[in-house]
Amino acid sequence: MIGNQETNQATQPTASPALAQLIRAVDEADSSAKLVGAVRSLAAAQDPAAIPALMSALGYNNPGAAVAAVEGLVALGDVAVEPMLAQVDGYNYTARSWALRALAQIADPRALELLVAAAETDFAPSVRRAAAQGLGALRWERMEPSQVPTARDRVLAVLTVNATDLEWVVRYAAIAGLDGLLRSQPLLRQRILGVLQERSQQDSDLVVRLRAQWAIERLASVTT
Repeated sequence: MIGNQETNQATQPTASPALAQLIRAVDEADSSAKLVGAVRSLAAAQDPAAIPALMSALGYNNPGAAVAAVEGLVALGDVAVEPMLAQVDGYNYTARSWALRALAQIADPRALELLVAAAETDFAPSVRRAAAQGLGALRWERMEPSQVPTARDRVLAVLTVNATDLEWVVRYAAIAGLDGLLRSQPLLRQRILGVLQERSQQDSDLVVRLRAQWAIERLASVTT
């Protein structure tokens, strides 16, 4: 079997008959193509009861199925956040990376602690990259106002460190994250601008330098 029958069946008692059939199709898929199609159909149902099965699909070593699962989780939006946080895979870094990509797109601040921890300590560059992107995209208006100053300082500190990561993809994501943070938290303007200027001049990879320079130019165009 391509799917994970034992994991997915746990969701079936609370699923409607139609959804249970979609989950069985994922469980019983016997080829990569069938798995992708089955996960797409499950995602299209936009049923919160499908979240555990969609989370399982992130770890099937099938990028097409993972992309479909991410799209389904993102489409569910805020309702998917708590179940996702409870089920993020601590062992399979590929599944963890896909899950953080979904959380980054949903951008709910309830994911802040997970994103910070992943950006700071995860050994996998793909996970740190997804976490950095997510930190720059958080919807701060959904957070308790009194918590925002401390949280945004934490995010800035983490992204500043990620901007000097050994992996260029993480540095690039951190620059993009800083750009996003600047858009939502203009009070951090001077501090973020300092990081962007340093990266635009000193990063070892041209693509990262250009991304930092683009962010600086965009900022200049907004403020003039």
